Amino acid sequence: MTSTLTLRAAFLIAASLAGAPALAQFAEGLPPPPAYRGEIRRGPDGELRAIPATEPVSQAGPIAAPTLIVGPGERVTTIGEAARLARDGEIIEIRPGVYRGQPAVWTQDRLVIRGSGERPVMLADGQSAEGKGIWVVRGGEVLIENIEFRGARVPQSNGAGIRFERGRLTVRGCRFVDNEMGILTANFPEQTLDVIDSEFGDAPHTPGDLHHLLYVGAIGRFVLRGSRFSGGYLGHLVKSRARENHVLYNMLVDGEGGRASYELEFPNGGLAFVIGNAIGQSATTDNPAIIAYGAEGRRWPDNALYLAHNTLVNDHFTGDFLRVWNEKSPAGVEIWQINNLLVGDGNFFPPAQGRVDGNHRAQRADLIPIGDTPLRPTSQSPLRGSVRPPGSARGVDLLPTAEFTYPVGSRPLRLGHGLAPGAFQ
Repeated sequence: MTSTLTLRAAFLIAASLAGAPALAQFAEGLPPPPAYRGEIRRGPDGELRAIPATEPVSQAGPIAAPTLIVGPGERVTTIGEAARLARDGEIIEIRPGVYRGQPAVWTQDRLVIRGSGERPVMLADGQSAEGKGIWVVRGGEVLIENIEFRGARVPQSNGAGIRFERGRLTVRGCRFVDNEMGILTANFPEQTLDVIDSEFGDAPHTPGDLHHLLYVGAIGRFVLRGSRFSGGYLGHLVKSRARENHVLYNMLVDGEGGRASYELEFPNGGLAFVIGNAIGQSATTDNPAIIAYGAEGRRWPDNALYLAHNTLVNDHFTGDFLRVWNEKSPAGVEIWQINNLLVGDGNFFPPAQGRVDGNHRAQRADLIPIGDTPLRPTSQSPLRGSVRPPGSARGVDLLPTAEFTYPVGSRPLRLGHGLAPGAFQ
């Protein structure tokens, strides 16, 4: 009797994992072996599931089977070896742990590289790939998610957590700490970079060096969404030379003791949509301007800045919420300043060409803190209902559809009738 119960229990477990419908046959004896439904694997969430043999590789990837597993006790134990063995279209799954001094160059196309479970840490430990950074990416389409990059240093003082040199790169749910550059890109207009729900912080305190937490070169398209930046030093939190920029629902707040220069800079202009962000400089900032546009002159034929529904916080005693170098753009640049909320002292000069509407000022005491920064109007705030929908520009809706969620990420936003200025409703 005991052995029969044990056998039946074992079958129940196996059948339930495989989704077999044959359990009703127990009344007539043992059922036939269930049809093969794929390999049983434990997913990143710890749950067992059947992975069909024909399941395609997806960049969304949480249920797709890894094709190469890296980590202690696995067949492949080092990141460098994984980068050499990987093939186009594969999923590389990295087990939790600290990977010291294991730089890598990734050249494959349609590649997913993800950390499983607790975020694995790529610790530079004095090593770099090609003298550039911890990872160099120059494949085709690549997704990197749930990885931490820490401590990148190179002789040129621009060691990156990720050096992105070619293709399309999506970085999701990653963390970049204490790197000379968090992410640094090349300058090819066919490149695109999407950074989603990621965290950047703690630039090295190296006198005389400019360490940007995120430095986007002259690429075609850059998207930054749901991410948090803090702890800059002399360099900028985010600097982008991209032709087209979408900066949406982020928190770019340097924080107490931060010494970043600009919090957000577009030195060569370009087309920039900056919507629904919290952007703030500290009292110890190295440069009193928060957002800068066009400081080095135009690079692209199409140039415009659409600044809508941002909450801009200045803890410095003076400064500019927005600094635009009109003198370096002789033909003029269209600048929209719509429904932004200004906290603290500082200038917010109207543009020479563009649209200004619905911008308000508020005191710190009138706002609810998010991560120690006053950002959200109270439920009884007179700011609610004080602005109109911002409309659209170039087919892009300037009304926020999401808002940043601390400490990282964003959530859909359901807007009522009482629309308020700023990033938080």
